[in-house]
Order: sequence, then C-alpha cells, then structure tokens
Amino acid sequence: MKIIAYGIRDDEQPYLEQWSKEQGIEVKAVGDLLDDKTVDLAKGYDGAVVYQQKPYTASVLDKLAANGVTNLSLRNVGVDNVDADAVKRNGFKVTNVPAYSPEAIAELTVTQLMRLLRRTPTFDRKQANGDLTWAPDIADELNSMTVGIVATGRIGRAAMKIYQGFGAKVIAYDVFHNPELEKQGIYVDTLDELYAQADVISLHAPATKDNEKMLNDDAFGKMKDGVWILNPARGALIDTDALIRALDSGKVAGAALDVYEDEVGIFNTDFGSFDAIPDERLKNLMKRENVLVTPHIAFYTKTAVKNMVQFALNNNKQLIETGKAENEVKF
Repeated sequence: MKIIAYGIRDDEQPYLEQWSKEQGIEVKAVGDLLDDKTVDLAKGYDGAVVYQQKPYTASVLDKLAANGVTNLSLRNVGVDNVDADAVKRNGFKVTNVPAYSPEAIAELTVTQLMRLLRRTPTFDRKQANGDLTWAPDIADELNSMTVGIVATGRIGRAAMKIYQGFGAKVIAYDVFHNPELEKQGIYVDTLDELYAQADVISLHAPATKDNEKMLNDDAFGKMKDGVWILNPARGALIDTDALIRALDSGKVAGAALDVYEDEVGIFNTDFGSFDAIPDERLKNLMKRENVLVTPHIAFYTKTAVKNMVQFALNNNKQLIETGKAENEVKF
C-alpha cells in the first residue's frame, strides 16, 4: 500500500512520519497542492490525502482517476469545492475529517469576541501612544447578551458551551435540530427570529449554494443595532460589501473574521507589507479597530493539525483496504 499526501506543510510533517512509521505504510509527502500540474505525481499510488485550498475540479479528478487513484481523503471538513459530478463519474470514494478539534475553532471565536467587547485593540493602540486613559472606550459584558448560533454541529455546540459558561443566553438556528438542544428549548424557527433577538451572531455553517452571502444588506437590516458578527466558518457566508456598509452605519458594532470570501491566494501568504496586500476590501476591514481579521487560523493548533493528518491517513487506509470508511462523504 502506498499513499501520496499533497499540500503537506512543515508543521504536518512530523505527524505524517509518525503515522507512516507506526503503520508500516509508505506515504509520499508533497508540498504542493493537488492541481492539474501535480496530479501526475499520484501515478502508482493507491490513495491520495489532500487539503482544501484549491477547487478539486473535474479536470483534476478526471486525471487523478486516469492515474488509477480513486481513494481521496481530505484533511478538513468542507467538501464544497469538490466537483460532485466528477466524483460520481469516476467512482471516487471521498472522506473528510469532520471533527479534528471543534474546541480549537470555538475557543478562538469566543476569544476574539471578548477582545472586541473589552475594546482591547483600542487600548493596545492608546497604550502604545502613552495614553492610559479609560474613556470613552467602555466595555460590554458577554454575560448580559444573547448569542445566536447559526448551525449547531460540533463546532457550534463547542462554542455554545463556552458562551454559556460566560453566562450568556444562547439561542440557535439549524435546519437539523440536535435532540439534546431541542430539549433545552434553544432553537428558534427562523433565521429572522435569531437576527431580531441576538446581540452576537456566531456563524458555524458550511458553505452551500443556498446560504451564499446569507449575511447581506437584507439580513443586516433585520438585526439589532450594534450587533456583533463572528465568522470562523466560511467566507462565502458574508457579503463583504454589505458588512462594510453595516459597519460604516453602526448597525454592526464590530466583527471577528477568521475567513474571507476572497481568501484563496491571500491568506497564509506573506506579502512583505500591509500596502502590498492585493485586496482593498480586506485592507478596509483590517484597518478598523472594531474588526479582527485572522487568516483562517482557528483550526491551527497542535492537536487539530495532528488529528487532521492522522485521521485523514486512517480514512485513506480504510478506503484502500475495505472500499469504505467511517468518514466517507456521499455525493
């Protein structure tokens, strides 16, 4: 058995090598992502482990299948950029890692909210300039707020526990209700109800065609004045132009964004200077003290990275050996 792993970073390499040694299975680590230029490297391998940054187009998947590889294991949750028709046409078996560390993402989300509520970016700036005054930057308290959770999967539920630990009231919206949360009476029936009640809106939904730019001008108009927006999920969930307008008007008090709708090719890149960042809307957001932008790092912990690598390799091994895996995704 031989597995090729694409897009392996330096921080992932030790966990890959540990798994390979323990399992006695050859794993070839490739630093480049899977695309039309690198797909032929998979010739002679039984399976491929990949990471979602570029779309897995029909062209790439057709070529991968032509190279004899139809066992594909993603080291992440989302499969929205995998061409479903090509998967079906070529008979691919695809797995993901649905829970590498929900707590990692939840912890950063709440941490960023607390920074916003306590105005720490403003105080950091003031103190750097020798200003140790308090006013007018008075804080808000999470324990007096209602937090609206959009999507109650593993990450949403992990965030919910932390919000509740701070004493916040939590409400939630999801098409699919968790039975335990249902018993607690946490769910509202519509997103409009959540928008109307929540002081904080915390997004934890996958990106789909149905929810693209779900936070748009219309949605912001239905929210409380001074609402806080948190998005550690997918950049496509927020209309960036609408968010900027809502920030400018004061409808949105602030936002913490770990994702951005045009992040591919920008996040995880060193441009050398702020001015060199090639996205004016992103720079607009980054300049604001009431907006915290992180470059898709909510998942980036030692625990999560190890789990992403080794769970994906386990999935690929299962596919190769048995033709199925517990984390197989149906298209």
